[in-house]
Amino acid sequence: MLNFYPGPSQVYPEVRDYLTMAYDEGMLSIPHRGERFVQMMRDLVGLLRTKLNIPQDYYIFFTSSATECWEILAQSLTPNKSLHLYNGAFGEKWYQYAKRLRPDSYGQAFGLEDVLDAPNLPVEDDTDLICVTQTETSNGTQVSMNTLLKLQNQFKDPLLAVDATSSMAGGNLKFIRADIWFASVQKCFGLPSGMGVLVCSPRTIQRAKGLNDRKHYNSLVFLHEKMLNYQTTFTPNVLNLYLLKKVLEQRPLIKNIDQHLTQRAQDLYTFFEELREMQLLVENPEVRALTVLAIKGPDRWVAEAKRLAATQGITLGNGYGPWAKCTFRIANFPAVPDAEYEVLRGFISAHYH
Repeated sequence: MLNFYPGPSQVYPEVRDYLTMAYDEGMLSIPHRGERFVQMMRDLVGLLRTKLNIPQDYYIFFTSSATECWEILAQSLTPNKSLHLYNGAFGEKWYQYAKRLRPDSYGQAFGLEDVLDAPNLPVEDDTDLICVTQTETSNGTQVSMNTLLKLQNQFKDPLLAVDATSSMAGGNLKFIRADIWFASVQKCFGLPSGMGVLVCSPRTIQRAKGLNDRKHYNSLVFLHEKMLNYQTTFTPNVLNLYLLKKVLEQRPLIKNIDQHLTQRAQDLYTFFEELREMQLLVENPEVRALTVLAIKGPDRWVAEAKRLAATQGITLGNGYGPWAKCTFRIANFPAVPDAEYEVLRGFISAHYH
Protein backbone atom coordinates (compact mmCIF):
# COMPACT_ATOMS: atom_id res chain seq x y z
CA MET A 1 0.00 0.00 0.00
CA LEU A 2 1.37 3.40 -1.02
CA ASN A 3 0.59 5.96 1.66
CA PHE A 4 0.24 9.66 0.79
CA TYR A 5 -1.67 10.54 3.97
CA PRO A 6 -0.29 13.79 5.45
CA GLY A 7 0.19 12.39 8.93
CA PRO A 8 0.55 10.02 10.55
CA SER A 9 2.33 9.22 7.35
CA GLN A 10 4.82 6.84 5.82
CA VAL A 11 7.86 6.07 7.96
CA TYR A 12 11.36 5.62 6.61
CA PRO A 13 11.86 1.96 5.59
CA GLU A 14 15.00 1.79 7.75
CA VAL A 15 12.77 2.18 10.83
CA ARG A 16 12.05 -1.56 10.64
CA ASP A 17 15.74 -2.34 11.18
CA TYR A 18 16.12 0.37 13.83
CA LEU A 19 13.29 -1.19 15.87
CA THR A 20 15.19 -4.47 16.00
CA MET A 21 18.43 -2.65 16.80
CA ALA A 22 16.77 -0.80 19.68
CA TYR A 23 15.63 -4.12 21.15
CA ASP A 24 18.95 -5.88 20.60
CA GLU A 25 20.93 -2.99 22.11
CA GLY A 26 18.73 -2.94 25.20
CA MET A 27 17.60 0.65 24.53
CA LEU A 28 13.96 -0.15 25.30
CA SER A 29 14.65 -0.64 28.98
CA ILE A 30 17.37 1.89 29.81
CA PRO A 31 16.70 4.27 32.75
CA HIS A 32 15.98 7.80 31.60
CA ARG A 33 18.34 9.24 34.22
CA GLY A 34 21.21 6.94 33.27
CA GLU A 35 24.41 7.55 31.29
CA ARG A 36 23.30 5.77 28.10
CA PHE A 37 20.17 7.88 27.89
CA VAL A 38 22.03 11.13 28.54
CA GLN A 39 24.62 10.29 25.87
CA MET A 40 21.88 9.44 23.37
CA MET A 41 20.16 12.75 24.09
CA ARG A 42 23.40 14.70 23.75
CA ASP A 43 24.04 13.06 20.37
CA LEU A 44 20.44 13.63 19.26
CA VAL A 45 20.46 17.34 20.10
CA GLY A 46 23.72 17.74 18.18
CA LEU A 47 22.25 15.93 15.16
CA LEU A 48 19.14 18.12 15.18
CA ARG A 49 21.28 21.26 15.21
CA THR A 50 23.47 20.00 12.37
CA LYS A 51 20.89 18.38 10.11
CA LEU A 52 18.08 20.97 10.56
CA ASN A 53 20.37 24.01 10.86
CA ILE A 54 19.06 25.01 14.29
CA PRO A 55 21.09 27.91 15.79
CA GLN A 56 23.57 26.95 18.49
CA ASP A 57 21.99 29.27 21.06
CA TYR A 58 18.45 27.91 20.58
CA TYR A 59 17.21 25.30 23.05
CA ILE A 60 15.72 21.94 22.01
CA PHE A 61 13.13 20.03 24.05
CA PHE A 62 11.07 16.88 23.55
CA THR A 63 7.36 16.58 24.30
CA SER A 64 4.63 14.00 23.75
CA SER A 65 3.19 15.84 20.73
CA ALA A 66 2.84 19.20 19.01
CA THR A 67 -0.51 19.55 20.79
CA GLU A 68 1.28 19.44 24.14
CA CYS A 69 3.38 22.36 22.92
CA TRP A 70 0.17 24.43 22.63
CA GLU A 71 -0.40 23.77 26.32
CA ILE A 72 3.19 24.55 27.35
CA LEU A 73 3.13 27.90 25.53
CA ALA A 74 -0.17 28.93 27.10
CA GLN A 75 0.83 27.92 30.62
CA SER A 76 4.47 29.02 30.67
CA LEU A 77 4.62 32.04 28.34
CA THR A 78 1.15 33.62 28.26
CA PRO A 79 0.23 35.46 31.47
CA ASN A 80 -2.22 37.67 29.56
CA LYS A 81 -3.19 36.64 26.04
CA SER A 82 -2.00 35.31 22.71
CA LEU A 83 -2.92 36.38 19.17
CA HIS A 84 -3.59 33.56 16.71
CA LEU A 85 -3.31 34.12 12.96
CA TYR A 86 -4.96 31.31 11.01
CA ASN A 87 -6.57 30.37 7.72
CA GLY A 88 -7.40 26.74 8.42
CA ALA A 89 -8.54 24.11 10.89
CA PHE A 90 -5.29 23.46 12.76
CA GLY A 91 -4.46 27.12 13.34
CA GLU A 92 -8.01 27.63 14.59
CA LYS A 93 -7.75 24.60 16.89
CA TRP A 94 -4.62 26.08 18.45
CA TYR A 95 -6.53 29.32 19.03
CA GLN A 96 -9.51 27.55 20.59
CA TYR A 97 -7.28 25.54 22.91
CA ALA A 98 -5.29 28.60 24.02
CA LYS A 99 -8.54 30.45 24.69
CA ARG A 100 -9.65 27.74 27.11
CA LEU A 101 -6.50 28.30 29.17
CA ARG A 102 -6.20 32.06 28.59
CA PRO A 103 -9.72 33.41 27.90
CA ASP A 104 -8.46 36.82 26.69
CA SER A 105 -6.60 35.24 23.78
CA TYR A 106 -7.91 36.40 20.41
CA GLY A 107 -7.75 35.33 16.78
CA GLN A 108 -7.44 36.90 13.34
CA ALA A 109 -8.50 34.76 10.39
CA PHE A 110 -7.18 35.41 6.89
CA GLY A 111 -8.22 34.04 3.52
CA LEU A 112 -7.13 30.82 1.88
CA GLU A 113 -5.51 32.66 -1.04
CA ASP A 114 -4.12 35.55 1.03
CA VAL A 115 -0.56 36.34 2.02
CA LEU A 116 -0.63 37.20 5.72
CA ASP A 117 -0.71 41.01 5.98
CA ALA A 118 1.80 41.58 8.78
CA PRO A 119 1.85 45.41 8.98
CA ASN A 120 -1.92 45.76 9.46
CA LEU A 121 -2.55 43.19 12.17
CA PRO A 122 -4.55 44.35 15.22
CA VAL A 123 -2.02 43.44 17.91
CA GLU A 124 -3.15 44.51 21.39
CA ASP A 125 -0.61 46.03 23.78
CA ASP A 126 -0.54 43.21 26.36
CA THR A 127 -0.17 40.41 23.82
CA ASP A 128 2.43 37.91 25.04
CA LEU A 129 2.56 35.62 22.03
CA ILE A 130 1.82 35.84 18.29
CA CYS A 131 0.98 32.37 16.98
CA VAL A 132 1.29 31.26 13.34
CA THR A 133 0.81 27.90 11.64
CA GLN A 134 3.62 27.72 9.10
CA THR A 135 2.09 24.91 7.02
CA GLU A 136 -1.68 24.58 7.39
CA THR A 137 -2.14 20.85 6.88
CA SER A 138 -5.91 21.11 6.48
CA ASN A 139 -5.77 23.09 3.23
CA GLY A 140 -2.23 22.96 1.85
CA THR A 141 -1.15 26.56 2.45
CA GLN A 142 1.96 27.97 4.08
CA VAL A 143 3.35 31.16 5.60
CA SER A 144 6.72 32.14 4.10
CA MET A 145 9.94 32.90 5.96
CA ASN A 146 9.72 36.44 4.55
CA THR A 147 6.30 36.93 6.18
CA LEU A 148 7.69 35.69 9.49
CA LEU A 149 10.51 38.23 9.17
CA LYS A 150 7.95 41.01 8.67
CA LEU A 151 6.07 39.89 11.78
CA GLN A 152 9.32 39.78 13.73
CA ASN A 153 10.29 43.29 12.65
CA GLN A 154 6.83 44.79 13.12
CA PHE A 155 6.10 43.45 16.62
CA LYS A 156 9.19 43.48 18.80
CA ASP A 157 7.86 42.56 22.24
CA PRO A 158 5.54 39.54 21.79
CA LEU A 159 7.22 36.21 21.27
CA LEU A 160 6.61 34.74 17.82
CA ALA A 161 5.53 31.07 17.97
CA VAL A 162 5.31 28.84 14.90
CA ASP A 163 3.54 25.50 14.51
CA ALA A 164 5.78 23.72 11.99
CA THR A 165 4.23 20.27 12.37
CA SER A 166 4.01 19.60 8.63
CA SER A 167 7.25 21.32 7.62
CA MET A 168 9.99 20.77 10.22
CA ALA A 169 12.54 18.27 8.80
CA GLY A 170 11.09 18.85 5.32
CA GLY A 171 11.46 22.56 4.61
CA ASN A 172 14.60 24.60 5.25
CA LEU A 173 13.14 26.67 8.08
CA LYS A 174 14.95 29.83 9.16
CA PHE A 175 14.76 29.32 12.90
CA ILE A 176 16.04 32.83 13.68
CA ARG A 177 12.80 34.17 12.15
CA ALA A 178 10.82 33.20 15.26
CA ASP A 179 11.25 32.57 18.98
CA ILE A 180 9.45 29.24 19.18
CA TRP A 181 9.08 26.37 16.72
CA PHE A 182 7.44 23.02 17.32
CA ALA A 183 6.43 19.90 15.43
CA SER A 184 5.55 16.26 15.92
CA VAL A 185 7.53 13.45 14.35
CA GLN A 186 4.87 11.58 12.34
CA LYS A 187 5.17 13.80 9.27
CA CYS A 188 8.42 15.08 7.74
CA PHE A 189 10.56 13.28 10.33
CA GLY A 190 9.26 9.97 8.92
CA LEU A 191 8.66 8.34 12.31
CA PRO A 192 5.74 6.78 14.21
CA SER A 193 3.56 9.24 16.12
CA GLY A 194 4.07 9.83 19.82
CA MET A 195 6.67 12.59 20.21
CA GLY A 196 7.06 16.33 19.66
CA VAL A 197 10.08 18.59 19.17
CA LEU A 198 10.09 22.10 20.67
CA VAL A 199 12.76 24.67 19.72
CA CYS A 200 13.09 27.92 21.72
CA SER A 201 15.19 31.06 21.37
CA PRO A 202 17.25 32.48 24.25
CA ARG A 203 14.64 35.24 24.60
CA THR A 204 11.94 32.63 25.11
CA ILE A 205 13.83 30.98 27.96
CA GLN A 206 14.51 34.37 29.57
CA ARG A 207 10.78 35.16 29.38
CA ALA A 208 9.89 31.77 30.88
CA LYS A 209 12.34 32.28 33.75
CA GLY A 210 10.90 35.72 34.44
CA LEU A 211 7.34 34.35 34.59
CA ASN A 212 8.59 31.30 36.53
CA ASP A 213 5.54 29.09 36.00
CA ARG A 214 6.20 25.95 38.07
CA LYS A 215 2.66 24.63 38.43
CA HIS A 216 2.90 21.91 35.77
CA TYR A 217 5.09 18.90 35.09
CA ASN A 218 5.77 20.33 31.62
CA SER A 219 6.40 23.93 32.66
CA LEU A 220 9.05 25.36 30.36
CA VAL A 221 11.39 26.27 33.23
CA PHE A 222 11.33 22.61 34.34
CA LEU A 223 11.99 21.42 30.79
CA HIS A 224 14.92 23.82 30.56
CA GLU A 225 16.42 22.83 33.91
CA LYS A 226 16.27 19.14 33.06
CA MET A 227 17.65 19.58 29.53
CA LEU A 228 20.73 21.31 30.91
CA ASN A 229 21.65 17.72 31.86
CA TYR A 230 20.07 16.20 28.71
CA GLN A 231 17.12 14.81 30.65
CA THR A 232 13.34 15.21 30.55
CA THR A 233 10.74 16.10 33.17
CA PHE A 234 8.85 12.84 32.60
CA THR A 235 9.66 9.31 31.44
CA PRO A 236 9.94 9.98 27.71
CA ASN A 237 9.31 7.96 24.56
CA VAL A 238 12.80 6.44 24.57
CA LEU A 239 12.08 4.35 21.47
CA ASN A 240 11.11 7.36 19.37
CA LEU A 241 14.11 9.33 20.64
CA TYR A 242 16.33 6.43 19.55
CA LEU A 243 14.58 6.17 16.17
CA LEU A 244 14.93 9.92 15.62
CA LYS A 245 18.65 9.71 16.31
CA LYS A 246 19.13 6.78 13.92
CA VAL A 247 17.07 8.39 11.15
CA LEU A 248 18.91 11.73 11.43
CA GLU A 249 22.27 9.98 11.20
CA GLN A 250 21.34 8.80 7.70
CA ARG A 251 19.52 11.88 6.41
CA PRO A 252 21.17 14.60 4.29
CA LEU A 253 21.32 18.21 5.45
CA ILE A 254 18.00 20.04 5.43
CA LYS A 255 19.00 22.32 2.54
CA ASN A 256 19.33 19.24 0.33
CA ILE A 257 16.02 17.77 1.51
CA ASP A 258 14.35 21.13 0.90
CA GLN A 259 15.73 21.34 -2.64
CA HIS A 260 14.46 17.84 -3.41
CA LEU A 261 10.97 18.46 -1.97
CA THR A 262 10.73 21.86 -3.70
CA GLN A 263 11.43 20.32 -7.10
CA ARG A 264 9.01 17.47 -6.44
CA ALA A 265 6.30 19.88 -5.26
CA GLN A 266 6.73 22.00 -8.40
CA ASP A 267 6.40 18.88 -10.56
CA LEU A 268 3.27 17.76 -8.70
CA TYR A 269 1.61 21.17 -8.86
CA THR A 270 2.35 21.41 -12.59
CA PHE A 271 0.97 17.90 -13.12
CA PHE A 272 -2.32 18.67 -11.37
CA GLU A 273 -2.68 22.09 -13.03
CA GLU A 274 -2.66 20.39 -16.44
CA LEU A 275 -5.50 17.99 -15.59
CA ARG A 276 -8.98 19.10 -16.64
CA GLU A 277 -10.81 16.80 -14.23
CA MET A 278 -8.89 17.88 -11.13
CA GLN A 279 -8.40 21.26 -9.53
CA LEU A 280 -5.96 22.47 -6.91
CA LEU A 281 -7.69 23.87 -3.83
CA VAL A 282 -5.14 26.70 -3.52
CA GLU A 283 -4.92 28.81 -6.67
CA ASN A 284 -2.30 31.32 -5.47
CA PRO A 285 1.18 29.79 -6.02
CA GLU A 286 2.64 32.20 -3.45
CA VAL A 287 0.84 30.50 -0.56
CA ARG A 288 0.87 26.88 -1.73
CA ALA A 289 2.53 24.55 0.76
CA LEU A 290 5.73 22.67 0.05
CA THR A 291 4.76 19.51 1.90
CA VAL A 292 0.95 19.13 1.57
CA LEU A 293 -1.13 19.41 -1.61
CA ALA A 294 -4.93 19.68 -1.55
CA ILE A 295 -6.99 18.62 -4.60
CA LYS A 296 -10.65 19.65 -4.76
CA GLY A 297 -13.76 18.48 -6.54
CA PRO A 298 -17.43 17.60 -5.97
CA ASP A 299 -17.98 15.53 -2.82
CA ARG A 300 -19.00 12.34 -4.65
CA TRP A 301 -16.12 12.63 -7.11
CA VAL A 302 -13.59 12.98 -4.26
CA ALA A 303 -15.04 9.97 -2.44
CA GLU A 304 -14.90 7.89 -5.64
CA ALA A 305 -11.31 8.98 -6.40
CA LYS A 306 -10.18 7.85 -2.94
CA ARG A 307 -12.08 4.55 -3.27
CA LEU A 308 -10.64 3.85 -6.71
CA ALA A 309 -7.11 4.68 -5.53
CA ALA A 310 -7.51 2.28 -2.59
CA THR A 311 -8.35 -0.56 -4.99
CA GLN A 312 -4.97 0.12 -6.64
CA GLY A 313 -3.11 0.04 -3.31
CA ILE A 314 -2.88 3.84 -3.01
CA THR A 315 -3.99 5.74 0.11
CA LEU A 316 -4.93 9.37 -0.55
CA GLY A 317 -5.32 11.65 2.45
CA ASN A 318 -8.84 12.63 3.47
CA GLY A 319 -9.82 16.27 3.43
CA TYR A 320 -9.99 18.09 6.76
CA GLY A 321 -12.14 20.70 8.47
CA PRO A 322 -14.32 22.75 6.08
CA TRP A 323 -12.72 20.88 3.15
CA ALA A 324 -13.27 17.38 4.61
CA LYS A 325 -15.57 16.11 1.85
CA CYS A 326 -14.56 18.23 -1.14
CA THR A 327 -10.79 17.58 -1.12
CA PHE A 328 -8.20 14.89 -0.82
CA ARG A 329 -4.65 15.62 0.29
CA ILE A 330 -1.24 14.38 -0.81
CA ALA A 331 1.81 14.47 1.44
CA ASN A 332 5.13 15.53 -0.08
CA PHE A 333 7.23 14.17 2.78
CA PRO A 334 10.88 13.07 2.64
CA ALA A 335 10.18 9.44 3.62
CA VAL A 336 8.04 8.87 0.50
CA PRO A 337 10.33 7.90 -2.41
CA ASP A 338 10.09 9.48 -5.86
CA ALA A 339 9.09 6.15 -7.41
CA GLU A 340 5.84 6.14 -5.45
CA TYR A 341 4.87 9.54 -6.85
CA GLU A 342 5.44 8.11 -10.32
CA VAL A 343 2.95 5.33 -9.48
CA LEU A 344 0.50 7.96 -8.21
CA ARG A 345 0.82 10.03 -11.37
CA GLY A 346 0.41 6.92 -13.48
CA PHE A 347 -2.80 6.02 -11.66
CA ILE A 348 -4.22 9.53 -12.02
CA SER A 349 -3.22 9.81 -15.69
CA ALA A 350 -4.92 6.48 -16.42
CA HIS A 351 -8.22 7.45 -14.82
CA TYR A 352 -8.42 11.25 -15.13
CA HIS A 353 -7.49 13.61 -17.94
